[in-house]
Amino acid sequence: MSTADAAVDPAVGTAAGAVPETAEAGPGAGTGTGAGTGAGTGPAAGTRAGALAGITEGPARRPGAVRAWSRLLVSETGLIFRRPRNIAMLAVLALVPVLLGAALRLFGGPDEGEAGGGGAIFAQIAGNGLFLTFAALALLVQLMLPVAVAVVAGDGIAGEAGGGTLRYLLTAPAGRTRLLTVKYAGAVLFSLAAVALVALSALLTGLALFPAGPITLLSGTTIPFAEGVLRIGVVVLYATAGMAALAAVSLALSTLTEVAVGAIAATVVLVIAAQVVSAIPQLSGLQPYLLTHWWSGFDGVLRDPVATAEMGQGLLVFAAYTAIFGSVAWARFTGRDVTA
Repeated sequence: MSTADAAVDPAVGTAAGAVPETAEAGPGAGTGTGAGTGAGTGPAAGTRAGALAGITEGPARRPGAVRAWSRLLVSETGLIFRRPRNIAMLAVLALVPVLLGAALRLFGGPDEGEAGGGGAIFAQIAGNGLFLTFAALALLVQLMLPVAVAVVAGDGIAGEAGGGTLRYLLTAPAGRTRLLTVKYAGAVLFSLAAVALVALSALLTGLALFPAGPITLLSGTTIPFAEGVLRIGVVVLYATAGMAALAAVSLALSTLTEVAVGAIAATVVLVIAAQVVSAIPQLSGLQPYLLTHWWSGFDGVLRDPVATAEMGQGLLVFAAYTAIFGSVAWARFTGRDVTA
């Protein structure tokens, strides 16, 4: 662990409550400190910092470090899903498939080809409610889901720094890498919850408003209803992988500023810019390198056989973005002065 991780200024030293060692100090043993009672940090920061109490460096205490990482992740996840703005975003995401299904039921959907590649999916909804799930995800994955993920991931580090709680979280010798991975894992779990909620809402709405039964895929093959539900699960995982890659981008931007709104806005601007580039025919050569280009690649599930090659390429792009921007976030955060 770097010197900056353990450095605590006098204000922090006064606020952070030290947890005495219960074991005799020896080689490899560390000093267990916790900031769970840090004055001015608020109960949220106290809970997360308290989860790090007693973590030490050295091989003898590795199991304790793993348990502490898990406790910190549970605490971080609880904070994410208890924040009113995140609850509101999830509620809106769940409502959109209901409104979409009601509109298609009342006014009908577009003919195939009217809405580009997605028109074929919308045209199938009246015949089978399961297609509402694919249509809702194809619609929301373009902007609403990315915005929700950007809000959570962009607030990960910048929100703590702007609120003055970041250095309190680092008073315990847990290491910046551990805290960064917890922030990213929390954003990925939120991404999974958001995508799954959209899929579940669309599935229930589709079954309530439209007929259900064997599914005729875009390639003309008919599959059983149960297999169609399994393919929805594949779509959820694929879309979550795409949102997880965006979370890595947003988290990297979050380490560059102390203003969470700036990181969130920068992420959204990058998403919109990438979509604009994708819409320009003269720049079509850049599309394979754009993250947004692959977000709708899950339509390969609606073909027989499944377009695994195209979806696999999309997953490789997601992994590359995650690795690159995850490295940027780690390099920036581990060298950042948070005691100023």
